[in-house]
Amino acid sequence: AQWTNLAKRAEQLGYSTLVVPDHFIEQIAPVPALMAAAAVTRELRVGSMVFCNDFRHPVMLAKEAATIDFLSNGRFELGIGAGWLKVEYDAVGFKFESPSVRVSRLEESLKIIKGYFSKEPFVFSGKYYNVNGVVGIDQLPLSVQKPHPPILIGGGGRRMLSIAAREADIVSIAVKVKADGTGPDVADAKLPFIQKVRWVQEAADDRFDDIELNILTWTASITDDSRQVASKLRGRKQITEETLLSLPYTLIGSEEQIVEELEKHRDEYGISYYIIWD
Repeated sequence: AQWTNLAKRAEQLGYSTLVVPDHFIEQIAPVPALMAAAAVTRELRVGSMVFCNDFRHPVMLAKEAATIDFLSNGRFELGIGAGWLKVEYDAVGFKFESPSVRVSRLEESLKIIKGYFSKEPFVFSGKYYNVNGVVGIDQLPLSVQKPHPPILIGGGGRRMLSIAAREADIVSIAVKVKADGTGPDVADAKLPFIQKVRWVQEAADDRFDDIELNILTWTASITDDSRQVASKLRGRKQITEETLLSLPYTLIGSEEQIVEELEKHRDEYGISYYIIWD
């Protein structure tokens, strides 16, 4: 009841969407959790933040996405990523390959997922996947949202953000993760945020205005002592408190200050979709 009560509370408070990450550790499984949340709400959207591409075959993921969208009456957002946390791969015996391989595999998955939502049986032959949609794949149920549920892709590097700009409906701009899969590369936060927005603009070209820009926040803290909160958040990271407080990922300050920051980031970067960790 705790999870479904949280979903109902989120809807009552006016949140637009409830998202669930995809990890083997310390969380409930995303697909049943999202359906349970959708079942006890009427308008709240539900989404994945994000499905790890390597944990599921893209046809299986597409069918699950279509089913959630169908059963929720068009309230699902499909977030998907290349995978990044090596300890989880090791735990289940999956090979943790280089970023270039994981990202290339994600590119193929996106083609298959979009192909699944086409009206005709689809065929795909790639380096990592081969799909013969003419035989053995039933593209039912049909999603309510057309041509498919909104796709969210996040990234911190130029290649991932460029793929997201070309393929996604929602682009989540993040800090890069380390190539060895041990966690976020905090040094990447020093790169001007506007540079990442420009990478998205360049790759999206004339579809940029149709993309929603998203941020997964590190913290949202209402306080009269912003520097103290920033100091605790910084810990031993090689980043200054000033830099932390200037980033769109951190919402720290009084209610008025946070509202001002949100409006500033909307005007400066075009960010309209924030995800707050619970």
